[in-house]
Amino acid sequence: MSTAPAVGRTLKAVLAVQIGLGLLLVLGDIGARPGGFSLPGFGPDAPSLTEPVRPGDQRRVYDPSRPTPSTRPARTPGDLPERLTLTRIDGARYRLEGGIQPGDADRVATRLTEVSPAPDTLVLQSPGGSVTDALRLGRTLRERGIGTEVLAGEVCFSACPYLLVGGTTRTVEADGAVGVHQHYFGESTILPARFAVEDIQRGQAEVMTYLSDMGIDPMMMTHALATPPDEIYVLLPEELERYGIVDAES
Repeated sequence: MSTAPAVGRTLKAVLAVQIGLGLLLVLGDIGARPGGFSLPGFGPDAPSLTEPVRPGDQRRVYDPSRPTPSTRPARTPGDLPERLTLTRIDGARYRLEGGIQPGDADRVATRLTEVSPAPDTLVLQSPGGSVTDALRLGRTLRERGIGTEVLAGEVCFSACPYLLVGGTTRTVEADGAVGVHQHYFGESTILPARFAVEDIQRGQAEVMTYLSDMGIDPMMMTHALATPPDEIYVLLPEELERYGIVDAES
């Protein structure tokens, strides 16, 4: 009796399993993006952001739609804008808040030249967004001598810390939350592994160079690299000082 039909069925079964595994990997990759869905059993193990942060217990679920820490905010911002928005507080102190979208670096840089008086301090609150734009805008802040702040009970997550470290002076009030995690570089991660790795490594090199240029200890990236995109690592006050993210006296 010919074994051809049996071999054919086996090959089809193997192919079906491979296709299924491939789909799971792709779906898992998409689900790992902020705002994406999670496969059963693959969700983050970290507690919600409302849980207090303690040494050795600093990972929290990353939910850009609800960037609210456990402490009472310095103000009630409501829903943050989808992209960075600049508003004057008083004097030369302005608030820069919202998601960091592609194109925001140039748009905000232009806006900073249009407002009067010219900003000398930006109060930041952002769940993050485009790393490339955060790096470019951070360099603009440094070049223009603008300081940065994060207020008590407010957040600066994901790509936002790169804006924070661009400030000539940097302050994070007690209970202000600064958090980092792994980033995506490029429009799509559904790429052959070699190209995806090259893209990630190139992006990380840009971040490390930027931190060095800003006078920040690149070791802060160890926390980012070890934290999945659907979680956030909230830096402790002593870590903010150790890495030079804030001024020692803040």
